[in-house]
Amino acid sequence: MSQQQLATLLGLHPSRLVALVDDLEGRGLAERRESPDDRRTHALALTEDGKKTLAEAMRISSKHQDELCAALDAKEREQLAQLLEKIAQQQGLTPGVHPGFSKMGKK
Repeated sequence: MSQQQLATLLGLHPSRLVALVDDLEGRGLAERRESPDDRRTHALALTEDGKKTLAEAMRISSKHQDELCAALDAKEREQLAQLLEKIAQQQGLTPGVHPGFSKMGKK
């Protein structure tokens, strides 16, 4: 995915994404590569450390979700997920993207 595509997906101004990607690169978690489809753009990729960090974040997130929803059985969890998806659609939220991303860098 190009930086422009990611900025659009996240609802960020492209210049704000540059700073985020610079930070991820500086920490060794992501890298810019020449796009195989368009030499004028860069494709973003996770490094091996980035993949490990993402996997750990997903593990922690899953554990947190299990703890948060411990009082619900599987059917109730599914119902909750469906209701939350309905609210997210009504609010025009992008699936998989935290709504706070569009507010980053704004005062």
